[in-house]
Amino acid sequence: MRLFLCEKPSQAKDIAKVLQANRRGDGCWLGSNVTVTWCIGHLLETAPPDAYDARYKRWVLSDLPIIPERWKMLVKPKTAGQFKAVKRLLGEADELVIATDADREGEMIARELVEHCRYRGPIQRLWLSALDDASIRKALAALKPGAETFSLYHAALGRSRADWLIGMNMSRLFTLLGQQSGYQGVLPVGRVQTPTLRLVVDRDRSIADFVPVAYWAIEVQLVSDGTSFSAQWRAAEDTCDEHGRCLNQALAQQAAAAMHSAASARLVRLRTERMREAAPLPFDLGTLQEVCSKKLGLGAQETLDIAQALYETHKVITYPRSDCGYLPLSQHAEAPLILAALQRADTSLRELLQHIEPQRRSRAWNDAKVSAHHGIIPTAAALHLDRLVGKQRAVYSLIRARYLAQFLPNHEYDRTQADFDCAGQALRAVGKQIVEPGWKRALPQALAPSKGGEGPMAQTLPALSEGQDCAVAEVALKDLWTQPPKPYTEGDLIKAMKNVAKLVADPRLKQKLKDTTGIGTEATRAGIIQGLLDRGYLLKQGKALAATPAAFSLIDAVPRAIADPGTTAIWEQALDMVQSGEMSLEEFVAKQSAWMSKQVQRCAGLRLTISGPASPAGRGAAPWKNKRKAAKPRAVGAKRARKPA
Repeated sequence: MRLFLCEKPSQAKDIAKVLQANRRGDGCWLGSNVTVTWCIGHLLETAPPDAYDARYKRWVLSDLPIIPERWKMLVKPKTAGQFKAVKRLLGEADELVIATDADREGEMIARELVEHCRYRGPIQRLWLSALDDASIRKALAALKPGAETFSLYHAALGRSRADWLIGMNMSRLFTLLGQQSGYQGVLPVGRVQTPTLRLVVDRDRSIADFVPVAYWAIEVQLVSDGTSFSAQWRAAEDTCDEHGRCLNQALAQQAAAAMHSAASARLVRLRTERMREAAPLPFDLGTLQEVCSKKLGLGAQETLDIAQALYETHKVITYPRSDCGYLPLSQHAEAPLILAALQRADTSLRELLQHIEPQRRSRAWNDAKVSAHHGIIPTAAALHLDRLVGKQRAVYSLIRARYLAQFLPNHEYDRTQADFDCAGQALRAVGKQIVEPGWKRALPQALAPSKGGEGPMAQTLPALSEGQDCAVAEVALKDLWTQPPKPYTEGDLIKAMKNVAKLVADPRLKQKLKDTTGIGTEATRAGIIQGLLDRGYLLKQGKALAATPAAFSLIDAVPRAIADPGTTAIWEQALDMVQSGEMSLEEFVAKQSAWMSKQVQRCAGLRLTISGPASPAGRGAAPWKNKRKAAKPRAVGAKRARKPA
């Protein structure tokens, strides 16, 4: 019997349908010499410390660090019935096809069962990026040898054991240290969650410590042939900060007075440059979460849940937990089929599709840059949008628009820069004239990134020529203040977790981190943020995230290396080495264990002061959520930065 092992029931049902395994069995679908069964996520979990020794049921400082000699896995009680069914089927199978999600976590879900149940038969791997019938058939015709993806399992197992070592030891250590100072809650410390929390704590402190600085700008309205346009004063460099802002009030006032008295400004230099912008790549999950947070107000987990439903339930998009926006060259052949399906599903696309060129191959199609998964795109199983409502429809529309953009020309515009002399003062006007809308036809203007920016370039300049005099219509001296950093939103935090190298000061470490996955993975980042919210370490204030008092205290107490985003990214890099075979699983775990032992020794004598309780037992809603004034460790808001009192 050939057994297909899927990650979840819905996935199993889709694959069973294609395999014509239509009879329902005990925890499986049955066909002609083929059976399709499923997990419900992980059916096994890493055993807790007391499974190794009963004395670990009590949390005692002298027992730390706890490092298992032989790792144990236990059956999850809630899904024990399905585990029993899978174990029986593995015992009966002549051949196994792993059909879990095509990533390292999916590999682990299957392989830990294979190992625990001692299956020793041949293994093949079904590598799926979409769950529509056509995609399943295509993947079934190209099964991979099981050995080809085995290293994903060891990478996932290394991640799991590293998380266990840090979570079990450091959480016990800091909870016990907290108890010595009178704090009664659990202080959870994690390999990913702690550096993520530090990002928010550091941002909140930079906001609270921000001291606004006054600066001055002058906007001048000029007129040419009856058309008014805006020009900006350019102060001398030695009177400006590094961002070109004038800090000398008297100089700005003198310049404004001189230009106010002038009748005209002479155009001394005129330059027009044709700018071309390629379409943005299809979405990876992190970028989708970032855009949905900013434009739709969705949380990171909410966006992931919606994308997962579009993939699993509606089957209208490809695998959503992707860290890559590029597409394989082979996928380009399917473009006409997908485009035709999109047109049938939504007649409102008719006008846009007149500009679509199915043969166009954008920079997105690049085999060299495709990772385990390609960018998130629509499938040929498109349906009428009226079957997608509300947020699902909005998220699907964004994914579809990014895909359609790949078949449109570059966005082209002329950028004109006009430099003026007005009473001895330098002015600059910048204008933008769109030549070819290109891919921006597919994307709402607010969602389309632009290298040129949309601020001062939003205006269209009239026809100008060097040596021309333009009348001065108005001079406005602006009294402004520098602004503090903005609080993180969930989308901003996802982006910071991905691009952690930008936040690392050490140049050698920064270089090492440039090509790594950052903090966490596409599949786990949303859950990490949600966990910090649930445990009361973060609060949501509108879209913004704010750290609570216990978060500040915990970050100040834990070893800097554990809270350092750079350390976590280095661990992720080591996991990539396990996946590529450059480092063995045993070597990785041994290094993690040795490092953890040193941290426990260094921290065992610390004295903690925790300002403000986390939620009871370290989870659930924070008790101060209705007492925000008392909860804030410092002024986290940005209101005072507009103008000091």
